[in-house]
Amino acid sequence: MDKKLLVLALAAFAIGTDSYVVAGILPGVAASFATSVAAAAQFVSVYALSYGLLSPVMATLTARWQRRHVLLGGLVMFVASNALTATAGGLGVALAGRALAGLGGAMFIPTASAVAAGLAGAERRGHALAVVLAGLSAATALGAPLGTLVGTLEDWRTTLWCVAVLATLAALGVWALVPNIATGPAPTLRQRLAPLAEARVAATLATTMLAVLGIFLVYTYLSVVFDRATHRDGRLVAALMSIWGVAATFGSLKAGALADRLGSRRVINFALALLAADFALMPWSGATLAGTAIALTLWGMCGWGFVASQQHRLVGIAPALASMVLALNASAIYLAIGLSGAAGALLLRWLDPHKLPLLGAGLLACALAAAELTQRLLSSRARA
Repeated sequence: MDKKLLVLALAAFAIGTDSYVVAGILPGVAASFATSVAAAAQFVSVYALSYGLLSPVMATLTARWQRRHVLLGGLVMFVASNALTATAGGLGVALAGRALAGLGGAMFIPTASAVAAGLAGAERRGHALAVVLAGLSAATALGAPLGTLVGTLEDWRTTLWCVAVLATLAALGVWALVPNIATGPAPTLRQRLAPLAEARVAATLATTMLAVLGIFLVYTYLSVVFDRATHRDGRLVAALMSIWGVAATFGSLKAGALADRLGSRRVINFALALLAADFALMPWSGATLAGTAIALTLWGMCGWGFVASQQHRLVGIAPALASMVLALNASAIYLAIGLSGAAGALLLRWLDPHKLPLLGAGLLACALAAAELTQRLLSSRARA
């Protein structure tokens, strides 16, 4: 396999681990700063909001840079910000580090996908993109559970140092192996946001935001939502995260093929309906380890299957603007993740954390309604 693609995948693995591992180390972060789990969960919010809001901005600002320089700049920012968070003496400094890490991720991930596609050529483009995305999906199945285990056996700061070391190795690989790639004409920020004016695109992105908000309202607080099953044992939390990640990888791989064969509508609606039912039952299934494992398996498969099917739908709506609408979808995902941490912190002031999945189920039901609204818009346009 091409070494250039492997170093891009390694960097994606480090960035993905940094995104997903926080849910498993929240209790340690909260204890370290003598604060609540809800306050510590802003580690997730500031990272995701920074990524979601700055991704299109950074793509515009760095449009004329050599692609290798953008990749290296993003990784240097990512490593430095994780070091800042790992050495922070107070929560404010740690959160600033998380925001800068989101900026580094926003610079690297979209650029890495474009570089991989450019290096491979048209006949191998899908394979190259799959290799880079495999780094992100492997982070859910392997990186986040291992990071949680390290944070449990050692300290949450050690987890961030490990992520920083991986990203440093990836940066050295990018510097040594990835060639300079000239940039072509780049769209302006206004042009990047223009697809939002299309009702079908806007409705699809609204579906994404509602679903991801419902999903991550629970994932962000996974360690406390399922504490009856894990008894706050970090090793069990890591095992459950691994189950979720393996199921997520399987779901994302299978959903694309199913959407090709059955159409995105069926896959999206089935995934959202099953997710809503799964979340509605979590206050009871989450009381035991076996019930939690089953719930997380369904959640991982359907949650990531939904995301893959949404991408399929978006490309079908605007094939000529595929890169732009997929970038907007990624921003919608990270904005929803950021909002989930803040919303959960507010809700947990009054709500038993074991009931949080009920609100997630409600948001997923709203996402199903939005998905059907999108289908009506699609059908109306087809008839016209």
